[in-house]
Amino acid sequence: MLNKYARAFFTRVLTPFAAFLIRRGVSPDTVTLIGTAGVVAGALVFYPRGEFFWGTVVITLFVFSDLVDGNMARQLGRSSRWGAFLDSTLDRVADGAIFGGFALWYAGRGDDNVLCAVSIFCLASGQVVSYTKARGESIGLPVAVNGLVERAERLVISLVAAGFAGLHKFGVPGIQWLLPIALWIVAAGSLVTLVQRVVTVRRESAEAEAAAGPQAGGAAR
Repeated sequence: MLNKYARAFFTRVLTPFAAFLIRRGVSPDTVTLIGTAGVVAGALVFYPRGEFFWGTVVITLFVFSDLVDGNMARQLGRSSRWGAFLDSTLDRVADGAIFGGFALWYAGRGDDNVLCAVSIFCLASGQVVSYTKARGESIGLPVAVNGLVERAERLVISLVAAGFAGLHKFGVPGIQWLLPIALWIVAAGSLVTLVQRVVTVRRESAEAEAAAGPQAGGAAR
């Protein structure tokens, strides 16, 4: 849902900024690299110290590069396999840094092994969810399923919760529990999404093999 509606809205909003960068001679790949570096820095510098509010502010400023670079490529008419590959690869790096930052906090000063494990599960499951779709498509299957919690949902739930949880340091009581709740939601949702995609690939694979069976048999005769 977020991919369908929020992405379209922010793409329209960010189009003038993308055009400005193009006029300044900035390339889409440069925006991708800078955006990822900013997200990684925000996550791994602030989150392990428990600075969730400022970490989220920094990450949010850079995470929109994921929309800006694609917008620039379309305006330039330069959409390419390399650009898509770079963007997708660095998305995984950014996601890993965010949940890795949470894990480092709970493994250290946050002192909660269970939430550290949940953060690691969110990190790993997010990578595997993305891999299942990429791998399914690489063997010729459409993987036609909208998962319960995809990348956009994972980021929004986690970053909004982290940002609000960070207000605890400004004297807002009890709000720090939003982040643990969000991590459990993301973990459960990612597991459901992984199952959805595996089941879909299994079904589509069986359908493709059933459709190819009679043709293969006819060719053999």
